[in-house]
Amino acid sequence: MRSANLLNDFAFKYVFGEDCKEANDALKSLLTVFLERKVNHVVVKNSEMVKDFSKMKNPRLDLLVEFDDRTMVDLEMQLRQTQDHLPIRFSYYLARLHGSQELEGKYYGELKETIVLVFFNVNLIDNNRMCNTFTLKNEDGLSFVKETEDRMKIRTVEMAKLDVNKPLEEMNEQEKMIYYFLNCHKGIEDSKIKVMIESDGVIQMLEKRVETISDDGWKKIIADFQKLHENEERMERQLELEEAHKAQEEAKKALQEANKLNQEADKKVEEAEKKSEEADKKVEEANKQVKQMVRKMYKDGFSIDQISEYCSLNVDEIQVLIKS
Repeated sequence: MRSANLLNDFAFKYVFGEDCKEANDALKSLLTVFLERKVNHVVVKNSEMVKDFSKMKNPRLDLLVEFDDRTMVDLEMQLRQTQDHLPIRFSYYLARLHGSQELEGKYYGELKETIVLVFFNVNLIDNNRMCNTFTLKNEDGLSFVKETEDRMKIRTVEMAKLDVNKPLEEMNEQEKMIYYFLNCHKGIEDSKIKVMIESDGVIQMLEKRVETISDDGWKKIIADFQKLHENEERMERQLELEEAHKAQEEAKKALQEANKLNQEADKKVEEAEKKSEEADKKVEEANKQVKQMVRKMYKDGFSIDQISEYCSLNVDEIQVLIKS
């Protein structure tokens, strides 16, 4: 069992992205198989391996691809091992890639086609196809633009959907290549890998690239890969802490606002209670004055009926006031 592991982001980029003819030929074969279009020429625009892990999330291949029909495509290719926010990531990658084209002095019709090609070893899409292509469509599946004018595509390859027990002679080119990705670390100890290395030109090409990496080289790639993911985890923890701090500050601000509103409400309640007390005093004073006036009129010889008519009180109310 050898150390080779093409599911490692760094190894993936090294095998297909190094600035040499062998890697470029392997890359053209890979793209031809998974884009299902013959690739005439491909340029890796970021073939260097980034050394500063604090400035990257994962290795990717930024490609300028020319097909046999001379169609030019900007393509971004990645290998992902996790399911975290993948649809959101892919949409962002595609928008970033398409929007990076220089359009000054050109017509929109001159925009190149852009494709994001992503390999990942998890199940994400609810169908039986290992490869899926996504474009702009509405709720009913109607394309936003004509197929010939569609400039933006996401091409996904779900390696986890491969039936690894399927007989080799029944596998298509995509399945064979994915099987090699998943099991190349076994080398010729795996009977299917052994047969493919002996008989399949594309797999032979990939095997030559894998064989250029020594065991020490694989150990370094694995170490770099570990550093990358440690950095990713550190960045994610930092983001989580920042989000938690932000949520804490927002909660604190909301509490301050609530306290302010409560204070204002308490003040309004106090003012309302004060006004109610003042109103009660005025009513009490008015009742006192009416009582004094009724008793004086009665003492001065006014009849109860006369008092009732003058004060707009009924007889019973007047009698109560006189006796109280």
